[in-house]
Amino acid sequence: MTKYHVTGMSCAACQQHVEKAVRKVVGVKNVNVSLLTNSMNVDGDASPDAIMKAVERAGYGARPFGAAAKNDASAGSATGAIAAEEDMLADKTTPKMIRRLVSSIIVLLILMYFSMGVSMWGWPMIAALKNPISLGIIEMLLSVIVMFINRNFFINGFRGLFHGSANMDTLVALGSAASFGYSLVALFIEINAAWAMDMDTAMDISMKYIYFETAAMITTLITIGKTLESYSKGRTTDALKGLVKLAPKTATVERDGVDTEVSIDDVQIGDIIVVKPGDSIPVDGFITEGQTAVDESALTGESVPVDKTVDDAVKAATTSTSGFIKVRATRVGTDTTLSQIIRMVSDASATKAPIARIADKVAGVFVPAVMLIALATLFGWLIAGAVFASAFTRAVSVLVISCPCALGLATPVAIMVGNGMGAKAGILFKTAASLEQAGHIETVVLDKTGTITNGTPVVTDIIPGSVDENTLITLAASLESKSEHPLAVAVNTYAGDHNISLKETDDFKALPGNGLTATIDGNVITGGKKDYIETIINGDISDIEEKADGLAEKGKTPLYFASGDKLLGVIAVADTMKEESPEAIKQLHNMGIKVVMLTGDNERTAKAIGDAAGVDEIVAGVLPDGKAAEIKRLRKSGKVAMVGDGINDALALTLADTGIAIGAGTDVAIDAADIVLEKSRLTDVPAAIRLSRQTIKNIHENLFWAFFYNVICIPLAIGLYQALFGWHFEMRPAVGALAMAFSSVTVCLNALRLNLFKVYNTKHDKPLRGHERLPEVGKAEIVSSSESEVNDMTKTITIKGMMCEHCEMTVKKALEALDGVDSATVSHEKGTAVVNLSSDVPDDEMKKAVEDHDYEVLKIA
Repeated sequence: MTKYHVTGMSCAACQQHVEKAVRKVVGVKNVNVSLLTNSMNVDGDASPDAIMKAVERAGYGARPFGAAAKNDASAGSATGAIAAEEDMLADKTTPKMIRRLVSSIIVLLILMYFSMGVSMWGWPMIAALKNPISLGIIEMLLSVIVMFINRNFFINGFRGLFHGSANMDTLVALGSAASFGYSLVALFIEINAAWAMDMDTAMDISMKYIYFETAAMITTLITIGKTLESYSKGRTTDALKGLVKLAPKTATVERDGVDTEVSIDDVQIGDIIVVKPGDSIPVDGFITEGQTAVDESALTGESVPVDKTVDDAVKAATTSTSGFIKVRATRVGTDTTLSQIIRMVSDASATKAPIARIADKVAGVFVPAVMLIALATLFGWLIAGAVFASAFTRAVSVLVISCPCALGLATPVAIMVGNGMGAKAGILFKTAASLEQAGHIETVVLDKTGTITNGTPVVTDIIPGSVDENTLITLAASLESKSEHPLAVAVNTYAGDHNISLKETDDFKALPGNGLTATIDGNVITGGKKDYIETIINGDISDIEEKADGLAEKGKTPLYFASGDKLLGVIAVADTMKEESPEAIKQLHNMGIKVVMLTGDNERTAKAIGDAAGVDEIVAGVLPDGKAAEIKRLRKSGKVAMVGDGINDALALTLADTGIAIGAGTDVAIDAADIVLEKSRLTDVPAAIRLSRQTIKNIHENLFWAFFYNVICIPLAIGLYQALFGWHFEMRPAVGALAMAFSSVTVCLNALRLNLFKVYNTKHDKPLRGHERLPEVGKAEIVSSSESEVNDMTKTITIKGMMCEHCEMTVKKALEALDGVDSATVSHEKGTAVVNLSSDVPDDEMKKAVEDHDYEVLKIA
């Protein structure tokens, strides 16, 4: 995908024209244009020259992203990429607009002094200039100056009109030019009347039919709105700008025993980076020497510094707050976590949410429709008997009050702010579609290990038998030190954390299916499961056994240890639940979302964890390749989100309506997901859904305002309310221009309100309509994996070559035309088609249906 910077766009219609022009270029598979960032993403093998020429033919300008960076040669490097990003995000428009606005207002005030002050209110003026002719010529010259200052409206507007791509500037240019032209004709008539010595007629024309101040006021008022809009749009990218500014420019590298400051582009994987207290860490890596507290708030939003020591991982753009450390670089330049976050947020902001299609369709026909309405208004009022001046004023008002800009900005400004808010909280949405879809989730599927639980077994309980607790741990850890089993690691970790010294072992043996045995201090020490240990010991162990069975009921694994025929005791090990898991699931419940837990554990262990966490449904005994089948089953009941972190979660993440990857998970899982949680904290799942819902609400408000404004104001400018209800109100073009100016500003300001939204505030959580009733917490339903797969008539086809919504519809129609196919849900972003079958359909038949349309089927599962 290639990124371009687009110039000359002013409204949603411009965005549509650019997209339409580029889509016609041979080799272009998909194109997305963002009015907010003035950027364009093009997918395909078309040459940049062909794409730029197509944009230019449409009346706009384009250049490859990063071409304006100061050092083009470094475009592929870290600093080059950052410079390019900074160049795209730099607010170059607002300073220019402010200069334009100040100049326009100064000249307009002088014009108003003559047109209103002198002509109407008798303000002082030298006698030679007090006659109507002189005043008219002065007003004309001053209005020409204002129009020249704002000439971009006329250049862009008429160029768009001549290219068949009329836009907002066209409406402004036509309205202002019409007012100026009408006034100019009136001035010539006035001069002719004065030449004929008919001063009464000349004065009457001057007072009633000259609108030079209107022509100037239209462009000035629109410039006020465009300046405020430009400033507001600049604010929506503040979060992304903040991320870009975090990118380090230099690093101190240890080479040949000497600390040398180098450009970040010169840092290589394996280099040792020296980081002093207060310094920003320039690369991703791990600590080789020293310890410190690292402030990670820039990346994760977590305000409390995290203690780090040797072998702990650190990330670029975080700050070492206290200690001196050395870091071995593992990711540098554009591969660092920060660079990936910047790229992800930037790319997501350049994509379109499905909800934006409504506004895009309307914007495509809006300007031509308004021009026709203006003409109809003019002739309609003339036919109705109105004087030309009144009909003309109404027609001009229609042109200048109509605002396609608000329609075009309604969705992207909210998406940009929402993405930025997510990035600040460590919640990364890969596309605008994923930001929108998250708000519609009805079921969240959680993988138990590493998602609900910490993913690492730890010692939770110790029950001493014939020895004290310290002796039990010493002997057990000494025995387990020879094993690499995760439960053995848990026991040894506990001993290490409590500074317990281990003893030498001899004759170590693994007893397959039973446990371990070794000789320690001349005694045979055995460890293993209950059934085996009971065969080698004497004596009553019912008391200890009862306690151990109670721990097993809670999902813990009791490890029995014996010395000869005496029971030393029991050590319980478990993969403990994350502290925030019950709270996260409770928040999901409050939002009306069903929570399902997947686990490969047996039903008893699964029930213990599931009930403690508060999930609604538990699917136990799921094999790694069975997760996809569970997602297919659950999708039949509504929108499903899958939360996972491992390689075996990748397919399930892809099949779910929304895939959510824990940031500490594997790269495969992160690549397959739609949303990435940087902090690996489960409460970020409801936070992401909460932010999505608020963003969708904001978009709905913006769209409502954009449509409501035009639906109410255009009839008002036409005079329709006068015709229907007898309301005698004739809108002046200047009033229409003022309303238009502030309509798009209102949309931008409303989107900026999202910056005040608190993503972790649960106060306003509520279920989606129709999802108010939920199972009682602690009464989770157990579903075995084998039961859930019965009668599964769903197949997933992995397809290569789909690039856009058109491709989706083509594949969908091809599959649904087959007998036995009930429906097909196709996603070009995921490269999949999920097919629901009413009867068995051969894979070859489905493959042929897809490949007949020039797509490649990679797999059917």
